[in-house]
Amino acid sequence: MSTVTKTDTARSGMKTIDMVYIAVFAALMAVCSWISIPTTVPFTLQTFGVFMAVGILGGKRGTLAVLVYILLGAIGLPVFAGFSGGIGALLGTSGGYIVGFLFSALTMWLMESTLGKSAAVQVISMVLGLIVCYAFGTVWFMVVYTSQTGAVGLMTVLGWCIFPFIIPDLLKIALAFVLSNRLRRYVA
Repeated sequence: MSTVTKTDTARSGMKTIDMVYIAVFAALMAVCSWISIPTTVPFTLQTFGVFMAVGILGGKRGTLAVLVYILLGAIGLPVFAGFSGGIGALLGTSGGYIVGFLFSALTMWLMESTLGKSAAVQVISMVLGLIVCYAFGTVWFMVVYTSQTGAVGLMTVLGWCIFPFIIPDLLKIALAFVLSNRLRRYVA
C-alpha cells in the first residue's frame, strides 16, 4: 500500500495542467492555421500560434504544443492551413515550413534556457526562430519542388515563400510578444 503525499498530488496536478495547456495551444495553432488573411499573397496565423505557445507556456511546454500540433496533422487531422492534414501535407513543398515551426520553438526554448526570459531575449528568440523556420522551409521547398517540377533558383523561392511574408510575420511577432507578456501571468 502506498501513501500519497501532498507533494505527489501537486506533481500529478502540474502534469495534468501542463497537458491541458499543451493541448489548448495545439488547438490554438490549428485555429490560427485555418485563418487566412487575403492579401496579394494570402497568409495564415500559424507562426503567430507558435510564438504565442512558446511566449506564454515557456520553452518546454510551448515546444511540446508545437510537436503535438504537427503530430496531429501528420496522422491526418485537418489542422494545417486550408484544413489539410496527413503525411502528404508534411512531405509537400510547404511541409518544411510546418516542420520548421518545431525548430522555431526549439530555438526559442534554447535561448530562454540559456539567456533567460527578458523582453529582449524573447523578441530576439522569436525573430531567430522565424529565420530558422524560413531557412528549414526554404531548403525543404527547393528539394521537393526540384524533385517534382525541376530546378528552381534560391531567389525565386525566396520571392515566392519568404519576401511576401516578412512584414506580416514581423507584425505577428510584435502582436505575440505583447499578448504573451500580458497573458503569461494567468498561466500556471
